[in-house]
Amino acid sequence: MKAESEERKTEKEAKRRARFWREVLSWVWVILAFILIEGTLGQARVIPSASMENTILIGDHLLISRFGYDAGVPFTQWHVPLWKSPKRQQIIVFEAVAPGSQDLIKRVIGLPGDRLAIRKGVVYINGKALSEPYAVHHSMADGLPGGDFPPSEDDSNVGLQAEWAAEISRYVQNGELVIPPDRYFVMGDNRENSYDSRFWGFVPRANIIGTPLCIYMSIDAPEEVWEPQHLGERFGAYFNALVHPREVRWRRLFGTF
Repeated sequence: MKAESEERKTEKEAKRRARFWREVLSWVWVILAFILIEGTLGQARVIPSASMENTILIGDHLLISRFGYDAGVPFTQWHVPLWKSPKRQQIIVFEAVAPGSQDLIKRVIGLPGDRLAIRKGVVYINGKALSEPYAVHHSMADGLPGGDFPPSEDDSNVGLQAEWAAEISRYVQNGELVIPPDRYFVMGDNRENSYDSRFWGFVPRANIIGTPLCIYMSIDAPEEVWEPQHLGERFGAYFNALVHPREVRWRRLFGTF
C-alpha cells in the first residue's frame, strides 16, 4: 500500500510538472507570436494631428501593415528595413527625421530621382502636373510659409528647419528639387496645415515603418487627447465613447486605403 501511495504521488507530481511546462510553452508561443505580429506584420496607430485631413481625421485609429517594409523588436528602437519601397501617392507611416519625435503619417509625393516643384499649389513631377483629388487647400496656418517650392533665394530660410535650409540648395536644379537615391518627399493632404518635407527635408527609406490598411476606430475628441503624454485624457475619451456612442464616427470604421 505504501509503495502504491508513493507511486501515485510520483505520478501526480509528474502530471503537475507537465502542466507547468505546457503552460510555460503556451506563454512562450504567445510572446513569440506577439513579437512576430507587432514586429513584422502589423501595428496600431492613432492620429493626433490634422495634417492628413480629410483623408485621415484626428482620432482615427489605424491598423498599419509593416509587411515587406520594416521589421523590429516591439518596445525597442531596433528595426531593419525590408524589401518593399512605397509608390507615389501612397500613405506611409515613418520614423520622424527629427530625433525624439513621434512617428508621422504622410503621403509619398516624390520618389528617388524625381524632379519636383510646386507652383501656385500645384505639384509638378518631372515637369507634369500631379493629379491630387485628395489634397485640401485653405488659408495658411501660422508658422508655415506659403508660396512656391523650392523657395527662391530671397525667402529660402522662411519656415524651414535650420539644417534643411542650409542644405536644400544642394538638391535644387533649374528651380526644381531633385530627390536623391533612397530618399522620399512626403506631404500631408491638408496642404496648408502640414509640417512635412517642404520644411524639414527628405524621408530616408530606412525610416519607413509601413502603410495603413484600415480604420478600426474613429472617435471625435480634441487633438490634445491623442498626444502620447495625455494617457488619462485618452482613456477618458474611450470611456466617453462608450457612454455616448455618437462620439464614434461609425461611418469611418473599416474604411480602407
